[in-house]
Amino acid sequence: MTDAADGATTLSRPDDRAASVLRFATELVAWVATPWALASHSWLLAALCVLALIGLPTLFSTPGDKANVIVAVPGWVTILLVLLQLVAAVVSSWLAWPSWAAFPVLLLAAATLVTERRRWRWLVSANRLTN
Repeated sequence: MTDAADGATTLSRPDDRAASVLRFATELVAWVATPWALASHSWLLAALCVLALIGLPTLFSTPGDKANVIVAVPGWVTILLVLLQLVAAVVSSWLAWPSWAAFPVLLLAAATLVTERRRWRWLVSANRLTN
């Protein structure tokens, strides 16, 4: 925490390297498992879900959380996008794969939830430092 010129306390972005690795691994699983689970229903739906899972977090981001922000959104939107990836990874892996392959995805998503807590607190804080 640092003091701003007006005396308010600001929070700098927490170091989240471990959380980023787990989050990215979960995103990769979502990008693979979701179209895999949907392909038997519709190849178009499978392709659209990949575009949504990759495109939405690329397009919408919270200032200070990423270096390049295309469309700025509040921190709670970024959190919802991460939750979307986590749910897609877990649900799709259970639908598409045998339980011995889906269970580690559940553990990965749980670990991601635990490690994301500091970043999420920062994302929703009113005193967030955006630089």
